[in-house]
Amino acid sequence: MTPLRQRMLEDMQIRHLASSTQRAYVEHVARFARHFGRSPALLGPEEIRAYQVYLTNDKQLAPASRVITVAALRFFYTVTLQKTWSVEAVIPAPKTPQTLPVVLSPAEVVQFLDCVGAPKHRTILTTCYAAGLRISEAVRLTPLAIDSQRMVLRIEQGKGQKDRYVMLSPTLLTILRDWWRVSRSTPWIFPGDRPGHPITTRAVNRACRKAHRRCGILKPITPHSLRHAFAVHLLEAGTNVRTIQLLLGHRSLATTARYLAIATTQVCATASPLDLLPRPVAPPSQPPTPTAR
Repeated sequence: MTPLRQRMLEDMQIRHLASSTQRAYVEHVARFARHFGRSPALLGPEEIRAYQVYLTNDKQLAPASRVITVAALRFFYTVTLQKTWSVEAVIPAPKTPQTLPVVLSPAEVVQFLDCVGAPKHRTILTTCYAAGLRISEAVRLTPLAIDSQRMVLRIEQGKGQKDRYVMLSPTLLTILRDWWRVSRSTPWIFPGDRPGHPITTRAVNRACRKAHRRCGILKPITPHSLRHAFAVHLLEAGTNVRTIQLLLGHRSLATTARYLAIATTQVCATASPLDLLPRPVAPPSQPPTPTAR
């Protein structure tokens, strides 16, 4: 390991960045250096600009993919190398399109979960929906995380390395107890193939794809789709946005507020001006049937 890479790793460790973030940042800076065949310490604004053009035009990476490279280079040059650049000017971030997730209806959630084959996978995906968990949080649940006295689940070190409590519904508690009677596993509720390790998110994603093919639902479905459905279904049931923000573990209320644009009770609560006209609009008349000559 080069001294420069070691220093960057130490800078990230000091700031307590997640291990996955550390690996991603080091890899993207390494790719940048390999592209020019030189140490990144010898590269500057012109090379950064040329590399971004390469990623955009030659590699045709989506903005969301290029954002990771931008974050890695910004950290490397401003923190590790302590450059006093204006990073917004030297390392601009691409504008990412604002999209809304496609949300399953309650009936579609039931239809999908019924098609999940293995009990372990069905329990994990049900937990994602019942508590609004990320798949990475669900697979790392332990028996100690279940507090049946207070009816909460304790999520330890979720995204952003934050702990939080989420609801534990009576139905989910019964499902988890039924699974526990079968598995009796520790320290993880959902053990993986490797002894002492939880099931991988890759294995759950694979099971999700199989169930998606079986269920016949045309909407895209991933484990995260169940988290989206959790948020939207709560909104439609009248839960306030601030409560949903706490349950999801969002740092910003604006992130949670995006679901307001999807919830049908919010979108459809206002009458269309077409319905408020003083008299109905006449339907278009049928065009005359052409006669044969």
